[in-house]
Amino acid sequence: MLIFTDPLLRRITRLLSLGVLLTIPVISQAQQIDLLLKGGHVIDPKNKIDSKMDVAIVDGKVFKVAADIPASAARKTVNVTGLYVTPGLIDIHGHVFHGTEPDHYLSNGLDALPPDGFTFRSGVTTIVDAGGAGWRNFDVFKKNVIDVSQTRVLSFINIVGEGMRDLVAYEQNTSDMDPKLTSSIANKYKSLIVGVKIAHYIGHDWTPADKAVQAGTIANIPVMVDFGKANPPLPIEELFMKHLRPGDIFTHVFRYDREFGPDGKMLEHKQAIVDMKTKKVKPFVFEARKRGIIFDVGHGGGSFMWSQAIPAMQQGFAPDVLSSDLHTGSMNGGFKDMANLASKFLNIGMSLQDVIAASTWKPANVIKRTELGNLSEGTEADIAVFNLKTGDFGFSDSNGIAIKGKQKLEAELTIRKGRIVWDLNAISAASMPGQ
Repeated sequence: MLIFTDPLLRRITRLLSLGVLLTIPVISQAQQIDLLLKGGHVIDPKNKIDSKMDVAIVDGKVFKVAADIPASAARKTVNVTGLYVTPGLIDIHGHVFHGTEPDHYLSNGLDALPPDGFTFRSGVTTIVDAGGAGWRNFDVFKKNVIDVSQTRVLSFINIVGEGMRDLVAYEQNTSDMDPKLTSSIANKYKSLIVGVKIAHYIGHDWTPADKAVQAGTIANIPVMVDFGKANPPLPIEELFMKHLRPGDIFTHVFRYDREFGPDGKMLEHKQAIVDMKTKKVKPFVFEARKRGIIFDVGHGGGSFMWSQAIPAMQQGFAPDVLSSDLHTGSMNGGFKDMANLASKFLNIGMSLQDVIAASTWKPANVIKRTELGNLSEGTEADIAVFNLKTGDFGFSDSNGIAIKGKQKLEAELTIRKGRIVWDLNAISAASMPGQ
């Protein structure tokens, strides 16, 4: 048997696919693969894979996706027969700038959540904080959260320098909305900052949105807009057609359904995409999609209504991206987690393939991080394994309205950088002797 001592030759023998192309015996062929997921149904939208495949991992990266990779070639094999293997989910709207500062809301405060406790258990391997940090405190966010989390944490930097520190005292401060300083920090941390966020502005003017777009233009990154707080309301048609650019993101797309006047009578909400009287998607919404506006769920604790989502789905208007709006006000409410959110859309008309695409490859493109959200050979091995259960399940929106469903996704296994970080039913663990 020939033993290679040259490092390059050793690496070549390791990377040749399972040794099938080698014409000479290779020492320790059975040790080529670090982790093998065997027997699962792979859904990888980028690579158009939707079939039973095995996934091999070497050195924290996807080594091979193929049928019938021998278990003898792996150090560790996990049987995932009957389960769905997908890229790790990408949640582009969370709030994870967790801290202990009193009255700091979602910016180093107690209303944001530490990511690792709320990502892996639902198949999420990448989460994007949506505006918790601004140009004044991004370094704190990086040091305290990004640098110490196992989850990949990225950021939409807030156009407000103090971030989402307080709805009234800080988020209304237009003088702290500085496009040049915001884009400067975004350019400094290109690998971490994927967009600009504007949220919760109450004033009846376009200044914050325009400043956010200016910052996004300078840094060549998209803008995410949490709209609808303006008093009196500003028209979303004008936002879509005159202020946002193709590739910019409208979050909480199914948030608003109705509002009530002083006399208690129901009024049409100007920010709703579905007309509550006709139950029709407003025509300009379809035009905005054609123009390139991205529509993101951003479920949260109060931002997802069946009365908007179901009619929209029935008329062919599915969201581009599924996301959480994760914070203390949503984690135990109607939202629960990303697997639950994906299940909601399975039960109102999206296919499993489209749900996975809207949680992996599509968000990767939206944030211009196309190295993520796929299982291409050589990419970092961020992988989710789901069980698609059938039965009688209930799902709630933010109004506390329930629907029944027959399908529910549950994250069985999550892998980050090739390492198992979540295993719901111990399918990767060694069995107790005698069991």
